[in-house]
Formats: sequence, C-alpha cells, structure tokens
Amino acid sequence: MLMMERVKLDKSKVQGRFIYHFFKRALDIVASACALIILFIPGMVLAFLIRHEDHGPSFYSQERIGKDGKPFKMYKFRSMIVNADQLVDQLEAQNEINGAMFKIKDDPRVTKIGHTIRKYSLDELPQLWNVLIGDMSLVGPRPPLPSEVEEYTDYDFQRLSVTPGCTGLWQVTKRNDANFDEMVELDLDYINHSGFWYDLEIIFKTIGVMIHPNGAY
Repeated sequence: MLMMERVKLDKSKVQGRFIYHFFKRALDIVASACALIILFIPGMVLAFLIRHEDHGPSFYSQERIGKDGKPFKMYKFRSMIVNADQLVDQLEAQNEINGAMFKIKDDPRVTKIGHTIRKYSLDELPQLWNVLIGDMSLVGPRPPLPSEVEEYTDYDFQRLSVTPGCTGLWQVTKRNDANFDEMVELDLDYINHSGFWYDLEIIFKTIGVMIHPNGAY
C-alpha cells in the first residue's frame, strides 16, 4: 500500500490572508441568510416529516470542536433514532473507518427518512444557522467530535487551524470512501490552497453532489 505524502501546513500564510478572510465571512453571512429564508418553508415540511415518523424531535444538536479547539453546538435535522449517541459503544466493532472517526455504511440507528436526507445531505441544512452566527463557514474542514479530537496527533490538530465548514474538498471528492488519514490530507491541502474562487468552486460542486450523491451514508 502506498503511503500518502504528508501535507505541510503554512500557518503564517493561512493566518495572514486578511482580505480573503473578510470576503469569505461576507459570503458566509449573505449566502447563509438568503438560504435560511428561501429554505424556511421546505425545512419546516422536512421537520414535520421527521417528527411524524417516530414522534421524536426534528432537530438534533451535538457538541463539536471548531477553530483552535473551541467547542460549539452544531445543528442538524435528526436522521437517527433518538438514543443514537448512547449506542455508539455497542457498535464500535462495526466502525468501517480507521482513525479518529466513526462511520458505518448500513448504520442500524438511521431512520427511514434519515436514509434519504443523509443521501442528499439535507440533514446538514440547519448548519446554515451555525454559519450565520460564525461557528462554521460554508467551506472548510468538517468539525470533529470531542471524542475524536482526543485521539488526534499533533499533525491531525492542524485541521483545527481554520473555521470548520459545512462542506469541503473531502466531501466533493472521496467523501465516505476516504479513510481518516486521507480526510486529514484533503483538509490540509484545502487550507493551504484556499481562496475565494476555490471556495465558490467547492460550493458549486457540493450542489452537484447533493443532486448526484457520491457515496454519502
């Protein structure tokens, strides 16, 4: 098996791009605000369908780790049974991804409607609120769980040097076909080469992935 070449993160370059960060934040605010308004009624319909299936809550919140290790509460449409978090330990042996991440292709915790909204990434739409208030960006590394960060090496911690995103290079390329190490490499490659037009390219590719899913589960 070939070893992936490790990406070296240029932190001074990442932190010093003030004009890019200004326009990136402006895009986040305008795009997330517009999307929340446009998707309000469809979102309420989806929320009703989720609640109607098993009478549980429509929305789900979970603590995630953001930029520089700062914790925040991330929002999603609920796609799993109500007590899904309590069943992780029982399913650990079925984890299909090596490293500090937990994923099962045929996860028994996912509800019927959950399979559909996860396939088309509709469960992620409430994160537009996280983008609007500044916890997340439209584009960036996915925010990890605290338990995942506990397993991070110093190299892995580099992906926490920027604001996490709703989508990123990992999601529009390999997505769930990537293992943890490949995800880290893709995230660091994005951070090193990030730019306003690159972000727009990833956003448009994300829309395409939502229409034609590339391995989501």
